[in-house]
Amino acid sequence: MVLLTAENIRKSYGTRVIFDDISFSIHEGDKVGVVGVNGTGKSTLLKIVAGEAQADSGQIVTMNGMRMGYLPQSPVFQPGTTVLEQVFSGDHPVMELVRSYEETMKALEEHPQEEKLMQKAAALSEKMDKAEAWSLESEAKNILTRLGITEFSRKVETLSGGQRKRVALAAALITPVDLLILDEPTNHIDNETVEWLEKHLAKYTKALLMVTHDRYFLDRVANRMLELEKGKIYPYQANYTKFLEMKAQREEQLLAEERKRQNFLRTELEWVRRGAQARSTKQKARLQRFEEISSQRGPEEKQSVELSSPGSRLGKKTIELEHICKSFGGTEYIHDFSYIILRGDRVGITGENGCGKTTLLKIMTGKLEPDSGSVTVGETVKIGVFAQENEEMDESQRVLDYIRDVAEYVPTADGRISASQMLERFLFPVSMQRGPISMLSGGEKRRLYLAKVLMGAPNILFLDEPTNDLDIETLMILEEYLEHFQGAVVAVSHDRYFLDKVAGRIFAFLGNGKIRQYEGGYTDYREAWLRESGGESAEPAPVRREPQPEKKEERRLTKMSYKDQREYDAIGGEIAALEEASAALEQEMAQCTTDYVKLQEMTEEKERIDAQLEEKMERWLELSELEEEIRRNKEESR
Repeated sequence: MVLLTAENIRKSYGTRVIFDDISFSIHEGDKVGVVGVNGTGKSTLLKIVAGEAQADSGQIVTMNGMRMGYLPQSPVFQPGTTVLEQVFSGDHPVMELVRSYEETMKALEEHPQEEKLMQKAAALSEKMDKAEAWSLESEAKNILTRLGITEFSRKVETLSGGQRKRVALAAALITPVDLLILDEPTNHIDNETVEWLEKHLAKYTKALLMVTHDRYFLDRVANRMLELEKGKIYPYQANYTKFLEMKAQREEQLLAEERKRQNFLRTELEWVRRGAQARSTKQKARLQRFEEISSQRGPEEKQSVELSSPGSRLGKKTIELEHICKSFGGTEYIHDFSYIILRGDRVGITGENGCGKTTLLKIMTGKLEPDSGSVTVGETVKIGVFAQENEEMDESQRVLDYIRDVAEYVPTADGRISASQMLERFLFPVSMQRGPISMLSGGEKRRLYLAKVLMGAPNILFLDEPTNDLDIETLMILEEYLEHFQGAVVAVSHDRYFLDKVAGRIFAFLGNGKIRQYEGGYTDYREAWLRESGGESAEPAPVRREPQPEKKEERRLTKMSYKDQREYDAIGGEIAALEEASAALEQEMAQCTTDYVKLQEMTEEKERIDAQLEEKMERWLELSELEEEIRRNKEESR
């Protein structure tokens, strides 16, 4: 059953088109992941579907009586409410009962002999039973606890931003809806909580529409994907892994179609130049086809990310931590920790929220002094820090100038990278580089900040939650970048996929200031920890693919076969003859206005000829493409 249909949605901000006449549907049981580069409008799309924003044109059509829940990126709460009240806020049918019962019981504590209060409490208790409010309240408290919120009576204004997001997530999960819309539900949540959430949503029976950059989460929860790209939307009946395969196939198909288009245009142009004007109306359709295809736009090439990574030379002495200890407010977060960062190190740091991960990073980078122990930094060390929060940006400054403030060029193993090249690598085309920072979305500003940090050519790079607010494509570029990075990398992250891809060693915060080292990525650490603790595996180990034998280089064609050459030489005349026959029949049909039997026969004959013509044109395109390949092979062999 179709729950919701988006029809011809268009949205723009100034001259920037976000959605260009897009349409899609959501059915019962769909768990839809929305992906796309920052700035393509993922959050805007969710707001339009949820009714929090208006499209410039088009409409959202929903099933009668459909209930919808929405978790925004930055939820807004009513000051003065408690955590539990906030979970049951809005249109939730149980909240009024829970609130009345709690207020009555509080009054009854002050006046225990009040007969009216006792009667009211009994009546409310009965209503709570009928509404199953007791079990629902228990479920809400259980979800809050699993999300790391245990103080149910705490006022929401005293919570941190991450805690507020988790309370809003609990409210979204507990409210009965037909479609649940989640914008970045995994941000500000530690790994174990994300694992619980993905298991919870994998069993969720209602429809989901979600934006998240957590690729393992998308793989295990989503059964459909919507990709936003350059104002268009592309649907895939797939989870994340299958989506990548289907996306690659789509892009290959587009490139193949573009090659055919270019071959067609080149051959047709030669035909036009040979004197098509002298061939009268019989060639009108061919000329029209040439004009239509020549006006089409081909697919834009993907940005290349194969530049070598900039960096400075790193000497033997890096950063040495000896017997580090750090406490705040009587709680010890780091106890007697020692480590020497090695050249080429890839260290991932993981643990619960508030355990001291960022504190360790600040001690390593010299922004925080340890209570005891020492930190020694080598003379050649050049630190780069990508912090959780962006630095202050001058909104009126041009994007390119923001990067040029660091350097115009930075040396690499292959030469040097310019500021403009660095921006292009991180998905800022030249057209965006000349514009002001104020025109960028929040995610694009985050990406710009990352490019600036890397432009400083550090040789030890510290990343504090780099995957927050970065889109998947940027994360893939960053991962590719780090693979070739010559220095050391230390990253605090809750993104399991990122840690598996980047880290070769994990520092795990185990509580009471203890930090333990595990070799490998996140999955390796998790499996080892579960074995040690006697628990069952939380997730399957990644598939280890056996190396494939190298394919023998295919022999390059240098000429057509005799049969293909003869066919290619003759096919132009055959196409012209079929076009001539089709045009002649069309003229006869125009003059035949009374003999309907003959008109039917001519119509069928024309359809047969047109089908043959289409078949010949397709074959001609194939042979033209073959001829072009042979021409290129000959040029390359010279």
